[in-house]
Parts: sequence; structure tokens; C-alpha cells
Amino acid sequence: MFSYQEALDYIYSFVDQEKLTPDQYVPRRFDLENMKRLLSMLGNPHLTLRAVHVAGTKGKGSTCAMMASILQAAGYRVGLFTQPHLHTFRERIRIDERLMSEEDLIAALERQKPFIEQLSDPSTFEIMTALAFQYFAEQEVDLAVVETGLGGRLDTTNVIEPMVSVITSISYDHTYILGDTLEQIASEKAGIIKNGKPVVCAPQRAVAEQVIVEVCRQRRAPLVLLGRDWVCHTGEADVEGQLFEVASKIPDADGLLTPRTSHEFWIPLLGRYQVVNATTSIATIDQLVRQGTSVSLEQVTEGLRRAKWPGRLEILGREPLLVMDGAHNVDSVQRLMRALREYLNFDDLIVIAGFSLDKDIPSMMRELASHAREVIVTQAEHPRAGDPQVIVDRVGPSRTRLTAVTDAASALWRALELAGKKDLVCVTGSLFVVAEARAAWLEAKGEEFERDPPL
Repeated sequence: MFSYQEALDYIYSFVDQEKLTPDQYVPRRFDLENMKRLLSMLGNPHLTLRAVHVAGTKGKGSTCAMMASILQAAGYRVGLFTQPHLHTFRERIRIDERLMSEEDLIAALERQKPFIEQLSDPSTFEIMTALAFQYFAEQEVDLAVVETGLGGRLDTTNVIEPMVSVITSISYDHTYILGDTLEQIASEKAGIIKNGKPVVCAPQRAVAEQVIVEVCRQRRAPLVLLGRDWVCHTGEADVEGQLFEVASKIPDADGLLTPRTSHEFWIPLLGRYQVVNATTSIATIDQLVRQGTSVSLEQVTEGLRRAKWPGRLEILGREPLLVMDGAHNVDSVQRLMRALREYLNFDDLIVIAGFSLDKDIPSMMRELASHAREVIVTQAEHPRAGDPQVIVDRVGPSRTRLTAVTDAASALWRALELAGKKDLVCVTGSLFVVAEARAAWLEAKGEEFERDPPL
């Protein structure tokens, strides 16, 4: 039998897209045949799931977390499958906020192993996805909220028949796989749209929206658009969270809100984009209600109030302010910089940033340098991590002080030493850097958290 570490080693011994740099990427077998074959050998557990399927470039994890929290508040047993994780692989597969246990992971993998070894060129994501679907089916969850890993059309999760498909904000990311235009990327994300099944779509740039509208038309999938069918307005906010108001413009009374009425909600998450994500989750729950799922407006309110999504505009310290957010592309970095100034009061900004090699590092560095007094570039212990000194050297002369520090924990302590009580230290870029800095902070504060040993 596997030990927990041996189970992780086995899972990660296969092709893992999370660890490939663009120069290492070689188009391999990209189809769903392996996924379907593995699930078939396991008895097709995914076909037993009542699920919501979520794709997008930004906000899909937050949206999934909020939907799961709402459904839990309504009394359902909810499976949540997300990626990547911060501190332990088991964060990816959870039921009602409880991480999959080490024992359950080992047992599920032991059952899968004979079937995995019958596959041709299996991938880490295929194994992860099968583990999640198998676990959710065995645990008899009432509903599953499933986040895509990469893209949508050929993502390993795109074997389910969801009750609702959801597409969050689309921007440029993983262009060497998904395409280098928004139309191409939107087409990949829209691959999760199923014939006749409703789609909830967050606000998009016009070219991306056009693609989604056309795919919905071709597949006769009813489309719910934020901005057209649902509208939201931000309200008061502080470091604890924010109020916002939501109204439905759908002209019938079968859902959560009757037409021409609005309702106020509060979330413990900051950023205008989190209001959009929350509204996306509400619109999705509304579609579930229209299909017979019992959820009240009060339960939506309570679920949103309880929602958690660490590492995304998360405030961990107060004097100085310490914020961690895995803003992983240019658009996300721009939104983060606006949110810091809009929601928080501080004097100077000191940024700790690390980047994966497949990202637009020069553009993100320019954006960060235009806002910060100092940018400390670091790297995670990850194969795709960019070398901090190389990044600093390539930026060249800058009015902002740029320094390179080899590891995230050292960068964190250096930034906190430089910061005054009224300053703000922000850790951003790669979520892997955020995870390492967050772990260092929690350890120093004596806070317990579940963490895998280094691979």
C-alpha cells in the first residue's frame, strides 16, 4: 500500500502541465479518450454527479468557492474540485470544506492504479480528475462544483454533463496552448458548453462574448449574461469585506429574485471583480433553483457571508498591511493594483513578486513598478519559476528599486523589515510564491495548517 508521500510521488510522476515551461511544451495527445477510458474502468462515477462546471481565465476558483458555500448553507453535501492548491494537494478535492483525507486519497489511488497502468501516456490531471469524481460519487455528494484546469474543450473535467456551465472572465493566459487571440482562448473555454444546458457568463470583452454567444446559439444552450440579465452595484467596503447589490432582469418569477427587485449581500472578499464573481455565483444558483434545487435567498446571503478563498487579496497582517494575491497575468495585476488603492489605506507599497516562465513577465513587472516604491523579485520552488536576478536584469533602469531574493520566505521578511507601520506589503504573481510566503507567515505566527512535504 502507498504511504501518503508515495501516493503524491506516483500522481506527480506522470505528465504534469502545471510544471511544463513553454520551451518544454510539446503538443501531445490532447483528447478525452484516456479520461473516458479510465472513468469507464472505474464505473463512470462522473455520470452520477449533479454538477456545475466552471471555466475561465480569472475568478473561476473564487466563483466555485462561493457557489459551494451557498449550497452548503442550503444544507447540501457539496463536492468541490479546484486547482491549483496552496499548501496540500488535498485542497483540490474537498467535501463541505473538509479536505480529502490522506487515507481516502491513498485508498482511491490504490483502486485506480491497475487501471491507470492500462492507459497510454496518462497525465497527472487525468488522475487528479478521476480521483475527484470517484471520491464524490463514493461519498454520495448532492452536488459537485467542478473547476477546469486548463482551457475547457479538452480539459480533463470536460466529460461531465453539468446542470449549468459557467464561464468567468477571459483574458490572455497559457497562450502557447490555448491560442494567442481572445477569440481562440474564448473558443477553448466555450468548449464546456453542452447542448441544451444553460450557460452563465461573466462580463467579457466584445470579441470573447461574441464567441460564447455563437457557441450557445449553435448548441441551443440558454445563455445568461451578467450585465444584461443580472446587474450588480458595489457598496461600502472595509478590510473585512464589502457590500453589494444584485438585481435580476430575467422577466419571470421562477428564480431567486423576482424581476425589478434587488437584494443586498456581503462577502468577506475584496475587489470589484469579487463582486462580479459573487454575482456570477448567484446567477448560477438561480439556474439550479429553476431546475428544482431548493435554495432560499437567505441561504444565498449566509453562504456568501461564509465564503473563503485564501491567497486572493487576503489580508494577513495589519501594521504594516500584508496582502497576498495570486495575480497571474497582466489583467489580474492591473485589477489588484486598483483594488489595493480603492479598498486599503496605506503610504508606500512594497511588492514581492515571482512569476512562472509562461507568463508575460515584462508587462507585469512594468505594471508593478509603476505603483510600488520597491519590487522584490523572488521565486518559488517550482520547475516553471523564473530566475529573480534574470528578471531584474531584463527590466533595466527603473525609478522603482528592484531587488532579487532567492526564496519567498526571505523576500517576505526583507519586505516587512523595509515597511513602516502605515505601508503595505503585497505578495503577488505566481500562486506558488504566494503559497510559500503564506506558509512562512503562518508558521512564524504559530498557526496550524495542513501542508504537504516538499516533492
